[in-house]
Amino acid sequence: MSGSEVRVVTFGCRLNAYESEVIRARAAEDGVTDAVVFNTCAVTGEAVRQARQAIRKARRENPGARLIVTGCAAQIEPGTFAAMPEVDLVLGNADKARPGALSPQAEGPRVRVNDIMSVRETAGHLIAGVRDRARAYVEVQNGCDHRCTFCVIPFGRGNSRSVPAGEVVEQVRRLSAEGCREVVLTGV
Repeated sequence: MSGSEVRVVTFGCRLNAYESEVIRARAAEDGVTDAVVFNTCAVTGEAVRQARQAIRKARRENPGARLIVTGCAAQIEPGTFAAMPEVDLVLGNADKARPGALSPQAEGPRVRVNDIMSVRETAGHLIAGVRDRARAYVEVQNGCDHRCTFCVIPFGRGNSRSVPAGEVVEQVRRLSAEGCREVVLTGV
């Protein structure tokens, strides 16, 4: 990894793939360098195990890089990732795309995970394009109002909330102008 690169490692769903593009763009806008961001999944214990394994490997391969963990597993199990000596910052789902959140100069504790059930908005961010993908994902919805006994999604994503239709149309137009030929609408 070069000293100026920010790498985003994505686990899980299409929504995470979309959000990873947002994270990559936000990191560039904020001037973040020499960092690896892990956008985690919590749907299975295996997904969490793979994320932990990737974090340990990244620290061995990039001893000077800043390692940031976000996503559903970080939202649901912040203590698990905070206990890892390899991890420099744990960000909840609501904070991962906020301006300045990934910056080493950002004020605040090492673990920044809020009550996801208090989040009322979604997709306040549009991306201008996608990197290394044949198709683009556009977030239209996030969260879930159901509380199925076997599902952890509401605790990682919060209650259901939709992106205004005008924002979705604007995002698709922007991606089309960038040359994207296929768009997948995604949500939870």
